[in-house]
Amino acid sequence: MSSTPQDVNHTFDDDDLSILTTYGTVKAHEAGEILVPSGTSKADCLVTLSGQTHIFVISGQEESRVGYMERGQFAGDLSVLTGGVTFARTVMGEAGEVLHIPHDRFKRLLVERSALSDVFVRVLTARREFGKSRANRSIILIGPGRQRETFALRRLLERQSVPHTLVDPTLDEEAGEGVMRVHGLGPEDLPAVLLGEKEPMRAPTPSALAEALGLDLVADGTTTDVLVIGAGPAGLAASVYAGSEGLSVLTLDGDAPGGQAGTSSKIENYLGFPTGISGQELADRASVQAQKFGVQMAAPAEVASLQVEDKLYRVALEDGREVAARSVVIATGARYRRLDIDHLEDFEGRGIYYGATPMEAQLCGGREVAIVGAGNSAGQGAVFLSHTAKAVHVVYRRADIRETMSEYLVRRLEETPNIILHPEREVVALYGDNDGLLEKVDFINHATGSTETCDCGFLFLFIGARPCTDWLQGRLATDDRGFLKTGADLTNMELVKAQWSMDRMPTKYETSLPRVYAVGDVRTGSIKRVASAVGEGSVVVSDIHRALGELAAS
Repeated sequence: MSSTPQDVNHTFDDDDLSILTTYGTVKAHEAGEILVPSGTSKADCLVTLSGQTHIFVISGQEESRVGYMERGQFAGDLSVLTGGVTFARTVMGEAGEVLHIPHDRFKRLLVERSALSDVFVRVLTARREFGKSRANRSIILIGPGRQRETFALRRLLERQSVPHTLVDPTLDEEAGEGVMRVHGLGPEDLPAVLLGEKEPMRAPTPSALAEALGLDLVADGTTTDVLVIGAGPAGLAASVYAGSEGLSVLTLDGDAPGGQAGTSSKIENYLGFPTGISGQELADRASVQAQKFGVQMAAPAEVASLQVEDKLYRVALEDGREVAARSVVIATGARYRRLDIDHLEDFEGRGIYYGATPMEAQLCGGREVAIVGAGNSAGQGAVFLSHTAKAVHVVYRRADIRETMSEYLVRRLEETPNIILHPEREVVALYGDNDGLLEKVDFINHATGSTETCDCGFLFLFIGARPCTDWLQGRLATDDRGFLKTGADLTNMELVKAQWSMDRMPTKYETSLPRVYAVGDVRTGSIKRVASAVGEGSVVVSDIHRALGELAAS
């Protein structure tokens, strides 16, 4: 989605302004007065009634005015909706009056006023996209692009759709040294992050950066109707539908919205998108949609355990916080299996990757890459990377890739000249260069027994599916592979062992604990497709409503 300057603004008429004023307070301001400082979280939505409001961003040490608002126009970016930190500064350019709508009232407005909600969501989303194309971005990441730590920070920013600029000293030594010198940074401080007017963050962890960005604002002790754990397609669908039904919803994800599907470069067989849609864009849209309905989202927020206490479920987070819920939807999905091979960990984030997004495509431009896997994700990744890579080697153990990959993707692979298929092969060895980066890979050809070497510094793994259920520590019944059992798949013995307390059997998506549900890839017997996951996440909400009614009556 591209945004022109016309897309990023809207002028409300007098009738709209009359409605908006019922949600906020009108204040008079003098020219030069700071309305929203850089670094503010849960900022007011500001609607200019007279005069002008000006928007400034600091990129490095340069401050630029990126916009101004006149009567009937509103300031702010998506942080106005999400409550996250804004790194723009809003200043009164010409004296006048401004309508201040506090964050909580703004969220209420979005639910109660559909026509106005559509305008706000459309414009705020367009501003985010426009911010990605703007040269003067307020967030600058400095560090070698192929360094594992830099990659982890960049991945966080990309998966959260945070506009930023990467300065890679290994690619542009002059630019790298210049920005480091200005901000007093040395090689030992890399990777570093510049956040507008704030002090540089020196070698931060992804969690520290997420906190600075306001991506996780969940208060310790929060209680909610529905706790959704996992923000892939199933979790996002459950969040949207539960929120739209008036339930209070908290959605947590240990990584970022989108789940495994969020790393897909293009989903072509999802209903309603004839030209396809990237997993990232689908996740972005669903996240905004959920938050429009009042859903509180936090990512990365790693869940550690699930316990029952009275009529509530208490969930502990890795950082020590605890949240409680009357019902829980587990949508943690599955992750790709890791190869059982020496030195794998040494090269993860330094040549070995588990998703093919524009970030990885940029890293491997003009180079040879290998993809391990024979499913649709592997096929989509191969086609996407073929646009930038010199050659894409698709490696899989089966003799016929059609056994596991959709026909339209197989034909796409066969018709792309720089994609080479390697059936009946398996990765057996990894080799690095003097900088510790992946340099080449050995395959064994099971048909001939010979070993083949591929001079590729990039290896993408799309193999198997391992359910993300370890954190449950056996609290819920699973099949022999660790996928959660629900509904009719649960045996009487499993229900007795779990101390099932209801005088009814579990509903279709209900686990061995009442009001705890499993949807999407984490559920045994589920169809591993985005559309199926979305369907399960939406349908389960009707079961939740009935169960919460039972709880209230008990």
